[in-house]
Amino acid sequence: MKTHDSDATPDSSNRRDFLRKAGTLTAASALAGTRIPAVHAAEDNTIRLALVGCGGRGTGAVGNALSTTGGPVKLVAMADLFEHRLTSSFKQLQKKFADRIDVPEERKFLGFDAYRKAMDCLGPGDVVLLTTHAAFRPMMFEHAVSKGLNVFAEKSFATDGPNTRRWLAAAEQSEQKGLKVGVGFMWRHSKGRQEAIQRIHDGAIGDLHTLRIYRVHGPVHCPNLPADANEVRFQIQHPTSFIWVSSGFYVDWHCHNIDVACWAKNAWPVEARAMGGRCYPKSQNNFDHYSVEYTFDDGAKLFAFSRHMANCWSTYSDYAQGSKGSAVMMERLGRNHPKIYNSPKMTDENVVWKFEGNEANPYVVEWQLLLDAIRQDKSHNEAVRAGEANIAGLMGRAAAHTGKVITWDQMKTSDFQFVDGIDTMTLDTAPPVKANPDGSYDPPMPGITVEV
Repeated sequence: MKTHDSDATPDSSNRRDFLRKAGTLTAASALAGTRIPAVHAAEDNTIRLALVGCGGRGTGAVGNALSTTGGPVKLVAMADLFEHRLTSSFKQLQKKFADRIDVPEERKFLGFDAYRKAMDCLGPGDVVLLTTHAAFRPMMFEHAVSKGLNVFAEKSFATDGPNTRRWLAAAEQSEQKGLKVGVGFMWRHSKGRQEAIQRIHDGAIGDLHTLRIYRVHGPVHCPNLPADANEVRFQIQHPTSFIWVSSGFYVDWHCHNIDVACWAKNAWPVEARAMGGRCYPKSQNNFDHYSVEYTFDDGAKLFAFSRHMANCWSTYSDYAQGSKGSAVMMERLGRNHPKIYNSPKMTDENVVWKFEGNEANPYVVEWQLLLDAIRQDKSHNEAVRAGEANIAGLMGRAAAHTGKVITWDQMKTSDFQFVDGIDTMTLDTAPPVKANPDGSYDPPMPGITVEV
């Protein structure tokens, strides 16, 4: 199999890279040029946004929302744990979208309870963006649903089994209330992937028996804990290196590819077994490479490879193989170039179909669909699927960290959780993991570590 080098970088820059490569292509709205009825009390028909989590993902997601068509959208509140992140996000958005940023000082909120205050600024028909780290996602989603708010939630969605069930319970409630929920699986809204996967479902490559997904690029390293640092603050500020905060990079970064592969298979895996490890201590409380073998109920396999080290070959790509041929679902980030082959050998002479259309920016498309659904009051709720994809990701991570075979049912019903009392966490809370005397952190230990 020929792999493709990629300029894929850690997740904070992936959105910017895609936007640069995608150029000016955006999603077209089915409502362009039509009169839109008011969605709540305001007569100006504006859908209001509150941003909870002002890092790169949240800032980018607001920009995507403000790039849609079909009616006015405005950011009216912002919340974060750290003032410097909120200030930086506000300045970036104000510079590019000044006429759609209406966030005075009294609607800028800081602290662990800031999300509640930001949501209080919204009403029916509005949207809260949940773009903090996965540790806090379920409780914030639960609160948004209790207030009857529409939601856009970035991946990943929970760090362990109990909190994934908490997400799924809120997802069920959101469906019962008719709320609109979009999640950060933008590849689901890529026209090229949609066409390729529909062809796979229609039998273009025969019986699908093997999937391979790769997210292999440079690292995000974390320094040792400084002697005078608040340890909870330090860990939240270096989320990728602390599993309890972000779910670890295997879940937080690789869940896109896992979701696409399971979409192509039209099933979730029933078990996972894996290997992994940490070569570089600066990865801290995390592995820096994973190899996971998932098995589906019919015996088909999904092989997931995730490695984050410097000076190694890199790729960010997804492949499928069947009894009659094979497929590329993503060639590389920003250039997915789906293809179908009549052979397991992926060479030009064996191509029988390739996507020739223009690929609109899926980061904007996912927002266009969400906002159109709100304006037209159409069903649009991706929350359950997001929770199920999260279970699949957790299975692979736990299999690598524990050294055990992990089943879907084990992970879905697991009582293991990283943080007891996330709702009441403060900077004075005892850190979920403790540094060694030199400020370093230990990685998981297969055969000893428990995650299920």
